[in-house]
Amino acid sequence: MTTHLHGRASKVAPADKPFAAYGEDIVIPGTARTPKSQAGTLPAPSRAGGRWLAVLRIAVGGIFLWPFLDKLFGLGYSTGAGRSVLEGNSPTNGFLSHVDVGPGKGSFQTIAGTWWADGLFMLALGAVGVAVILGVGLRISAVAGATLMMMMWFAEWPLARFTDSGDPSGSTNPLLDYHVIYSLALIALAVTAAGAVWGLGRKWASLPLVQRNPWLK
Repeated sequence: MTTHLHGRASKVAPADKPFAAYGEDIVIPGTARTPKSQAGTLPAPSRAGGRWLAVLRIAVGGIFLWPFLDKLFGLGYSTGAGRSVLEGNSPTNGFLSHVDVGPGKGSFQTIAGTWWADGLFMLALGAVGVAVILGVGLRISAVAGATLMMMMWFAEWPLARFTDSGDPSGSTNPLLDYHVIYSLALIALAVTAAGAVWGLGRKWASLPLVQRNPWLK
């Protein structure tokens, strides 16, 4: 591969095969070293960088997996004992039925507690959480997780300072709240192929099905 620096062509050594097979042209910190001939041209990826990406991946996965477990079993945190999904309770009704701000208020109240909304909500939380922690299917997880987060952002509508009843909405930032940050984190993990460190990303990418369908990475 040839790159141009200051108007002159120079050769850049290709990534080794295991990395190329997984991340294609994505450089994951901690998985490759810049040749000595390029010293001073490109910064060498650090092992610490790859490990911190792995820590971020596991933490973000836990953010999705924990509420799934709490709602499924009623662990007594956001979901009290006796209000679990396993006991026939809805994981969406309590939140969506009380949406009282934003242009989607009526729509969210209508779908609150429906079987398909409950099912999709729990599936997204559980599947994204497990996949991200394991480091597999990060591209799908980024799309699914970011979609869920932005739907919740739309339901809370942080652009408004007050609800329709005139009460404070509780919004602390009209644009960049935690839903947006979690979405950006998922996207960053996917585009950096962060499952390669402390995860099953490489083994997952080597599966014939995934090789035939790169979007499954």
